Amino acid sequence: MPPALLRLTVVRLSIAACCLVIAMPALAITVTRVEVKVTGADNERLADNVRTALSLNEAVGKDVSGRRLNYLLREAEAETREALQPFGYYSPTITIQRSDRSASEDADARDVDPDADDDVPAADNQDGNAKQLRQARRVRTLTVSIHVEPGKPVRIRGFTLGMDGEADHDASVQSALSAFVPRKGEVLNHTLYETSKGKVNRALATHGYFDADFAARRVEVTRADFAADIDLRWTSGKRFVLGEATFIQAPKTIIRDKLLHKLVNWDENQPYDEAELEQLRQSLVALDYFGLVEVLPQPEQAGDDKIVPVQVNLTPAPRSIYTTGLSYGTVSGPGVNLGVERRYLNTRGHKALGQLDYARDRKALTLQYRMPAFAWLDGWYTASAQAVDEANRYINSRRLELVASRSGQFNSRLNLVASLHVLRERWAFNVADNGGGALAVIDYRFATLAYPSLGADYIDVDNRLAPRRGFGASAVVQGGKGSGANGANFAQLYLRGQWFHGFGPDDRLIVRGEAGHTFGNDLLDLPPSLRYYAGGDRSVRGYSWHEIGPRIQINGGGNYYTGAKNVLTASVEYERYLYGPWGAAVFVDSGSAFNGRKPQMRTGVGIGLRWKSPVGPVRIDIAHGLDQPDSPITLHLNIGADL
Repeated sequence: MPPALLRLTVVRLSIAACCLVIAMPALAITVTRVEVKVTGADNERLADNVRTALSLNEAVGKDVSGRRLNYLLREAEAETREALQPFGYYSPTITIQRSDRSASEDADARDVDPDADDDVPAADNQDGNAKQLRQARRVRTLTVSIHVEPGKPVRIRGFTLGMDGEADHDASVQSALSAFVPRKGEVLNHTLYETSKGKVNRALATHGYFDADFAARRVEVTRADFAADIDLRWTSGKRFVLGEATFIQAPKTIIRDKLLHKLVNWDENQPYDEAELEQLRQSLVALDYFGLVEVLPQPEQAGDDKIVPVQVNLTPAPRSIYTTGLSYGTVSGPGVNLGVERRYLNTRGHKALGQLDYARDRKALTLQYRMPAFAWLDGWYTASAQAVDEANRYINSRRLELVASRSGQFNSRLNLVASLHVLRERWAFNVADNGGGALAVIDYRFATLAYPSLGADYIDVDNRLAPRRGFGASAVVQGGKGSGANGANFAQLYLRGQWFHGFGPDDRLIVRGEAGHTFGNDLLDLPPSLRYYAGGDRSVRGYSWHEIGPRIQINGGGNYYTGAKNVLTASVEYERYLYGPWGAAVFVDSGSAFNGRKPQMRTGVGIGLRWKSPVGPVRIDIAHGLDQPDSPITLHLNIGADL
């Protein structure tokens, strides 16, 4: 064959081959599952990290080309090896296996396409089935299994950790250094290492060492020796100091700056401490004037004198809060609640509140005026007045109480209140009728008392809305001397506490208790509002409101519980959330209100439904008293935080 003809033939064959390759359909492979198995201790944590790191996960459920799949499989080994290194495993044994099959088996099982049109000629149907068969033979499904033996971990051989500069004598920084892990002889865990390093950096920043930098930062791994050497040192530089606080209220000023500056609890040129800024932020939030509070240190604006200015950005909250609601009490009947609160009346930060509770057999009006207080402890000066008129089949009572108080936040957990009360109360129990079936009252009693009161609330929990760990307690001491013929001398001590313990992420144990004692023997001269009661939602469930304790017979032969000198209750409750925000509880309550030294304890048991609603926890309980066989089943509803 002549050379020219030969060259022409080769060119034609090459072109034909290229056209044939282009015309051939690409082989499609569907990755159905990627399975990761790690042997040895802590295997689940390691496996999770490997799964997260694999690019192969992106191909699951998708059709990929053979070339792309081979690339992902090659990368899988490197990604697996890299995913194990943060846990100290630098020499793992990795085996990658693939199990695939042709999807044509499914097509062979079908002689006729079930979706084919019956009106299509047989020849056309056969052509369509042949086309489906050819397409099926070009699709394969694949399962990838990655088996990992982590091998021997790398341990720390050499360990140098230190701080140069002023921070070397800072207690907070030294505490972070002392808690640094991992240390010599321990497995090189990069996550713990970075976390500890971050805590030291955080301690430096919170105490004003803004010029701090690394003097040495080295981690060397010797794979052959399964050993690592750490050399980590900081140079802290000079500690910055706190400067002036500037308040910016936008879009308008509602509180005068002079008042806000009283909340600044540091002196200029005082050593920088972020705790001072956080205390200022909490104080501003507690005032409830502002919807947004930002306390921003600006170390970048500090000059050679290292003075850090502080900018406080404040956005006013809505001035007025209006509330409405419906109520129902087993004794008071149906009712409505109306309220209005003015967050700020003037630029001096004064507040006012009005609340009306109007029920069928009980009416109460509360008025309150508050002024911010900053001397000694952040808090409030409060003046309030409350008038209550209660007339039901048990009692006819009216009272007016005036209270002047000073509250103070001693620290983040403890709040103190000192108050002076003036109480005027008139009451009588309904113990007879007038012969016509209408209720009549006899023997009205009166009491006028002026007495001081000291209270303390202590809360140390992880979450005030739904605590899982911690303790909360309150205490009140009060007493005084009454005036008039029925005036009573009294002194009272009341304690209440709650303890929370979470066993797991979805369950917790709640233990509650209260104890109150009245010193003095003039119980009959003590108005009902100052007596102790037991029974009801937050006392002993399984009994009605105020049902437990001394009682008298009223008109019609019923009983009314008059209150007592002492109270003692306890409760144990186990709560578990089963499905999202829904949970259940079982509980045992016991307690009594009594006059003598020995209480007659009453016990109730029950079950409850729990719901973490958008407006707070909702608790619905069904309980039964054990001390009386004919005790009815009681229903109890509570909405709001535990504390």
